[in-house]
Parts: sequence; structure tokens; C-alpha cells
Amino acid sequence: MSELTANKPYDELSKEEQAEHDAKEREREKAEQAALPYQWTQDLSTVTVTVPLPKGTKGKDVNVVMGTKKLKVQLKSSNEPILEGELFNDIISDESSWTIDDGTLNIELEKLSAHIQSHQWWPHVLTHHPKIDTTKIVPENSKLEDLDSETRGMVEKMMFDNRQKAMGKPTSDELKKLEMLEKFKKAHPEMDFSNAKIS
Repeated sequence: MSELTANKPYDELSKEEQAEHDAKEREREKAEQAALPYQWTQDLSTVTVTVPLPKGTKGKDVNVVMGTKKLKVQLKSSNEPILEGELFNDIISDESSWTIDDGTLNIELEKLSAHIQSHQWWPHVLTHHPKIDTTKIVPENSKLEDLDSETRGMVEKMMFDNRQKAMGKPTSDELKKLEMLEKFKKAHPEMDFSNAKIS
């Protein structure tokens, strides 16, 4: 957390302070991501990882392991992997793939979450690597107006919940529960709700 927000919640900052904070965070994120041995992008269903390789490297020269929650890339001529670790979330390994094109390894990881209608942005590829702020992600490859109404609703809910969590506020599901509790309270004024909790 920056000095700017050390003593003040984000949602209590002025618009100028929020913009300054966001700009600093973007620069920090950019530097952290640039230091990784790979670059990555994502949309709702896939994570794409690109890894620069020595010129002339072919598929037979590389060992790529894609497990349900594990990723490893290693040159067979090297003792140390280029990258190895636990993935942020599960993937469908059978539907994930990799290719080498002009000295670059391209890995397509198929998010399991997209197949169970639980869309999710990844803050990082490997859990031990720096995170990005998923509350600031705006879909590019999947522009909201291009999505069907059901998927668009899920994405908008996900973005809203991410923003709410970042500010320490209730998610949409928690707000619904609070609303139901309030209605129930009004319908039953004779009951004591002083110890009622939302879980």
C-alpha cells in the first residue's frame, strides 16, 4: 500500500488522489511484471503466456508441463527451469496447448472457471509471482457489448464484486442477503435481530 492510502481507505480519497494512487500502482505493477521471465494476458476463458527462448529452439528442446494447477517450462539443455510453480487456479490441461514460433513459446491455458460458469480474472499466473489489480481490468478481447446477456451479467457482477472487495464493502450476494434481512426485520418487528449475522 502506498503512503497515500496508508491512513485513508481508497474510497475516501478524492478523485485526484485516487488517480494519483492508481497511476503509481500501475507503474509498480508494470515494473514487477516486466521483471518476470514471461509475459501474459488473459480473457474470460484463457490465460496466454509467452516465453522468449534462445533463437533456433525447437519443440524437442523444451520440456513443458501443464498440470491442473501446475506449470513448468524448462530447456532440456538447462538444469534450471525458466518458470515453475503453482497456477493461481485450475486449468483444463487436456484443452491447454503450447507452440513455438520464431523463438517464442506460446502457452494457452484453458481456465476451468470458464467451463463451470464461474468467470474469474487471474491476479497472477504463478502464485509466487507479483499480482496485478484485477479490479482495474476492463475486458478487451471480450468487450461487454459483444457478450450474450447472461455472460455479460456475470462479468459485470464479477467486476462489481471485485471493486466492492477492494474497498472492504459487501459483494452483490452479501448485499442481497442484507436486503432480505431488512425486509424480514420489517415484516417481523416483534423479533430481536440484534445478534443477526450475515454469512
